[in-house]
Amino acid sequence: MKETISLQELFKILKKRIVLIFSILVMSVTIAAVVSYFFLSPIYEVSTQILINQKELEQNQFNTQDIETNLQLINTYNVIIKSPVILSKVIDNLELNTTTDLLYEKIEVNSEQNSQVINVSVQDSNPIRAVNIANMTAEVLQNEIRTLMNVDNITVISPAVNKKNIKPVSPNIPLNLVIATVIGVMIGVGITLLKVYLDTSIKTEQDVNDILELSILGLVSPITQKKSIDSKGLKSLRKQRRHKSV
Repeated sequence: MKETISLQELFKILKKRIVLIFSILVMSVTIAAVVSYFFLSPIYEVSTQILINQKELEQNQFNTQDIETNLQLINTYNVIIKSPVILSKVIDNLELNTTTDLLYEKIEVNSEQNSQVINVSVQDSNPIRAVNIANMTAEVLQNEIRTLMNVDNITVISPAVNKKNIKPVSPNIPLNLVIATVIGVMIGVGITLLKVYLDTSIKTEQDVNDILELSILGLVSPITQKKSIDSKGLKSLRKQRRHKSV
């Protein structure tokens, strides 16, 4: 076989194996759809917003130094929110059947650049439980920060709420189907090219020239007539030949 293959030959090979490629594609998409719809539990996400500010401000106004000080505390608060001190109290208050490590994986803490607002996001298979965890985390933080850092500068500005018809954030079924389509096509094309690469049989005169490096002296055309002839037909053919020879 040739070590290199032209783009035109590649398209011919893929066209010849289009049924195989399409079958693998359909199977891949079907498996992804079944798993996404029936085996993966939907995960919901809710969030609450916490404002970090100063306990007492002169003339009820912020100044540049206050804001910079608060911004420096953001990273510290991000760590404290997901610390076992906070999470263990959240578990106890809500009587959750989980551990701090598992709860840690459900909570995501982030803040906008140069912002004093912290977003506490919670993902859970139960939307009501996710709301309770998010709000309880903010409440426990607000209470415990007085003891941990001797400050009272946390305000919950947007508690989590259980919205109607909330859509799960995962599984992302359209994305899963797109990924399955790409994977199915790649597998189908890969199997096709592998079969062609492993097939060392000689099919055309060009294969003889490429593999054996011999010149083509002649070709045998395909025989279209029936391979077997009945006895009567054979006798008739022999009579015709005898008659012509005479």
